[in-house]
Amino acid sequence: MIDAPPAEALTVPDAFRAMVMERGEPVVLRGVARDWPMFAGAATPGGGLDGVVEQLKRFDAGRTAEVFVGDPAIGARYTYDEALTGFNFERRAMPFGAALAEILDGAGRPAASSMYMGSLPAETYLPGIEQTTRLAFVPPTVQPRIWIGHASTVACHYDQMDNVACVAAGRRRFTLFPPNAIHDLYVGPIDYTMAGQPISLAVDSDRGDPRYPRFERVRDRAIVVELEPGDALYVPKLWWHKVEALGDVNVLVNFWWDAFATGPDRPYTAMMLALLAIAERPPAERAAWRAWFDHYVFRPDGHPLAFLPAERHGVLGAGSKENHGRMRTMIMRLLRGG
Repeated sequence: MIDAPPAEALTVPDAFRAMVMERGEPVVLRGVARDWPMFAGAATPGGGLDGVVEQLKRFDAGRTAEVFVGDPAIGARYTYDEALTGFNFERRAMPFGAALAEILDGAGRPAASSMYMGSLPAETYLPGIEQTTRLAFVPPTVQPRIWIGHASTVACHYDQMDNVACVAAGRRRFTLFPPNAIHDLYVGPIDYTMAGQPISLAVDSDRGDPRYPRFERVRDRAIVVELEPGDALYVPKLWWHKVEALGDVNVLVNFWWDAFATGPDRPYTAMMLALLAIAERPPAERAAWRAWFDHYVFRPDGHPLAFLPAERHGVLGAGSKENHGRMRTMIMRLLRGG
């Protein structure tokens, strides 16, 4: 965990990529968004709600959004039902402005239903606000997403993209676990999820819960970070994170992108294909393929053709559009059975 990156890292995307993202650890970014217009006029830097609400209303395009609505009985913890056959909340389609008004009206009322709008593309729902929520170290092509709601808990999950999450209103608590904790987190179904990503079923369990005994091996590895308005957190892809919104009204602006993509192909897609092709083969064969993956993909001992001149590396040569194109052609031919 890095608590204060070098100042240079926050100046341009390339510096942030090299000095922060390549380390693959979460980073706290205190106050990086406090010059956003929505914070102007707050009594303390980033400390007011009125400016944030004014901006949301000003840029509202009038589109319909999906809203999670939870009965007070769930304690604003959005997750599965007990049988894992459904969810403990309902989804409603509402005009953005109407949903925002209901969230504001229900704030701080324990007997009211909790409400939560998440992952709204800013350029679709609030066109123009993306120009007022820029960060120098986020590539200018990356568009923000907006999250608005009452106090709530979003179950522990991961993202396939790198993430910078900025608190605009309220407070946020992130509880993080490293990617290698996955075996002990009791991850739920990958094809029946609340919002796209599978979640850990164990993170909110009581200590000693007999359903999740392995979780006790990693419970104390949790990294807990609390953010105030204007603060942000960099969460590397595949890091597990539970997100708690702690204010009566909470607004988050986040940026997702893959800083290390070399083309359109995503690692998760490759993993899903490997699941289909390898996961149910005999243990000895799986071990053999693991050796192949280590040699060619994970490369603990370096490049697999390091003993040859670079010009003889073929499609395994240093990443270029030409080599990537040739590799994709080979893959497509193989997928067609050629």
